[in-house]
Amino acid sequence: MHVIVIGAGIAGLTAARVIADRADRVTIVERDRLPDRADDRPGVPQGHHPHALLVAGNDALEHLFPGLTDELATHGAVRADAAEDIAFWQLGAFRTRYHSGIAVVSATRALLELLIRRRVENGRKISLISGTHVRALIGVRAQRVDGIETNDGRQTRADLVIDATGSAGSNGWLHRLELPVPVEHRVRVNVGYATRMLRRGAGQLDGLLLAGVADTPPRPRFGVAFAVDGDRWQVTLGGWHGDHAPADPAAYREFAASLPNPLIARLLDDAEPLTAVRSHTFPASRRRYYERLPDPPAGYVAIGDALCAVNPIYGQGMTMAVLQAVELGRTGDDIRAFYRAAARIVDAPWRIATGADFQFPQTMGRRPPGLTIFNGYVRRVVLGAHVSTGLHDQMLRVQHLLDPPSALLRPDIVACAVWHSRRSPAAARPPTASQPPAA
Repeated sequence: MHVIVIGAGIAGLTAARVIADRADRVTIVERDRLPDRADDRPGVPQGHHPHALLVAGNDALEHLFPGLTDELATHGAVRADAAEDIAFWQLGAFRTRYHSGIAVVSATRALLELLIRRRVENGRKISLISGTHVRALIGVRAQRVDGIETNDGRQTRADLVIDATGSAGSNGWLHRLELPVPVEHRVRVNVGYATRMLRRGAGQLDGLLLAGVADTPPRPRFGVAFAVDGDRWQVTLGGWHGDHAPADPAAYREFAASLPNPLIARLLDDAEPLTAVRSHTFPASRRRYYERLPDPPAGYVAIGDALCAVNPIYGQGMTMAVLQAVELGRTGDDIRAFYRAAARIVDAPWRIATGADFQFPQTMGRRPPGLTIFNGYVRRVVLGAHVSTGLHDQMLRVQHLLDPPSALLRPDIVACAVWHSRRSPAAARPPTASQPPAA
C-alpha cells in the first residue's frame, strides 16, 4: 500500500509515522523548502508564536518517538510543573500554585517540528519531498481519491491520501471530484496577537517559567510569556474581536500595561528584545463533521486543522493532531472508524474553546446547548482554583486533555467549586494587581 501525506507539519509528520506501520511506502509532499535547523517557515505563518504542547499530546509523542522529550530538553526546551512553575491570572486573581506533578515541556514550534521531522525521515518506508505544491486530487469522479497532482502537472497514484494541509483543507479538491464534503461549523472570534522574542535571564518573571494574564470578559485582552529554547522568552499579547496588540514596540508595551496584572509588562521592561514584534490573526474556529457523512470520500483522510481548527489561544491544535494520528494508526484504512475516533478527540477541545469564546458577546456561530449555565459553573471553578489545589488540579487535567470536561461535574468537584469560589480573593473585593502566589 502506498500512502501520500500532504503537508509536513506536526499533523502530517505524525500521520506518516503511524501509517508507515501499515503501509509499504509513505510519501510526504510539502510545499515549503524545509530548513535543516529550527527556523520558522512560510507555510506555518503562526510558527513564531507560542505553541503549547498539552500533556496528553506530549505523552502521545513520547510513545510515537521514544526519547523525544529528553531530546527536546537537550536542545534547550524547558520543563515545568503545570501549577508550580506557571502562574495564570484569571477572573481577577492568580490560580493557587503548588507542586502538581503534571509536567509540561515548552519549546518553539520550529524546534519541535525539526526533531520530529528528523526522526520521521529516518524511517525506512518514508520519503519526504519538499518544495512541491499539490494543486489537486486525482481519482474516479463521485467514487474515490486515487492520488495527487502537483504544480508541475505530475500525477502520483496512492492507495490513500492523508490531507494535513492545515486550516485551509481541501474541500475544493473534493468538490472538483464530485465527492461528498462534510457540514462545516464556524465560530467567528477575530482573534489577533503579536509576539516578541526576548533574551531570558535569571530572576525575571518572578522566577516563573510560564505566565498568563487574562482580562475578565467582556474585556477581551490577554498576555502570555513562555520560556523556550535558546534561553529566550516568547511574549504574546492579543485579544478577541479586533482588540489586537499593535506591532509598534512602544504601543505593544502600552498594550501590556493595560492588562489587569503587571507581570507581563514588567518582563518587557526587564528583558532585552531579540526580534521585532510579529503579528498573526485567526478569524474563526472551524470544525468539519466528516463523521456525519454516510459515505466519506474513499481513499482520502483529513487530519489536524484540515479536520478541526480551534482558536489557537487555548493551545490545543498540536495535541489534537497527534492524538488523531494515534487513532489513524489504530484504525488504518477504515476511514469511517477513524472519523468516529477523531470526532471523540475533537469534541472536548471544541467545547472548551468555543465555550470560552462565547463569553464575548461579539462571538458569532452556533452556541452549544446549555452554554450559559455551563460557563457560569466554570466561572465558579476558576474562582475556586484561586484558593483550592484540588480544583486547580482538576482544571489542569481537563485543560491538558487528560480528563474529559465531564470530570468537572463530579459531585465532589461541584461541592468544592460552590464552597471555594466564595473564598476567592476576587469574589470578595475588586480585583487587584497582586504578585503571583508562592508555590
